[in-house]
Amino acid sequence: MSATPVYSDPDQPARFAKAKEENNQRYLDITTVYDPSFLKGKRVAITGANRGIGLALATELVEAGGELIALVRSSSDELEALKPAEIVKGIDVTNDEECKNIAGQIKGGPIDILINNAGYFMEEVETLDNLNFPEQLKTVDICACGPLRVSASLINGGLLKEGSKIIMITSQGGSVSWRTVQNPNGCDYGHHMSKAAANMMSVLLSQEVKSKGIMIGVFHPGFNKTEMTAKYKEIWEKEGAVDPSIGAKRVFYEAGRLSMETTGKFINCEDGLEIPW
Repeated sequence: MSATPVYSDPDQPARFAKAKEENNQRYLDITTVYDPSFLKGKRVAITGANRGIGLALATELVEAGGELIALVRSSSDELEALKPAEIVKGIDVTNDEECKNIAGQIKGGPIDILINNAGYFMEEVETLDNLNFPEQLKTVDICACGPLRVSASLINGGLLKEGSKIIMITSQGGSVSWRTVQNPNGCDYGHHMSKAAANMMSVLLSQEVKSKGIMIGVFHPGFNKTEMTAKYKEIWEKEGAVDPSIGAKRVFYEAGRLSMETTGKFINCEDGLEIPW
């Protein structure tokens, strides 16, 4: 009998094909294992909740009976329709002062789960022929420094207490080990550097807040059909990309499983397995 794999497979098409071959319902139909009842009454803050996977997370949370605290640069009709418990607008995760003041703008009390979802991905494929260093720095600032700014504000502001969780939405693109498989020709420098930096930040933060009893989940949300991944839409079906509503359930499923024993681990929300750094 073969042992359960420790790590997820870096080959995305092969991973999806194997899941279909084995009829892996955890992978193919997250609703067979996901129970959202743990979210009822939980106060969950989500950055970038106005669109994409952030909006899908917000929708799933509200449908499960949770209290949504949306942290956004600007709202959207779709977000407003969810009737969040609180919306904190004007939050640019690259702005030190705006982020420092987040905790003071949340009025309803402590947060059970913070989901750092706000992200950025340069639309063009970046190669040596079109290197864009300002875009690289912008991407690192949004994807790696941004979540740290937001997390620090809520921790230092006393809103994340013992037993609370911080979910970092990063990407399998931050795995250095997987680049030879997933990027055999290199490219997209800013994106991958930003995710590797986000992963490093997340592990360091998990170590610092362990004594406070705060858990950190470092999650690849899976391949989701969003505006941010539209540049790869021709491979969506081959690689098992899913609607953001499915991606949201995958993230919350792993968020529910997160514990002090698994804090700081890099998890693929598609199959629940670890991703090597």
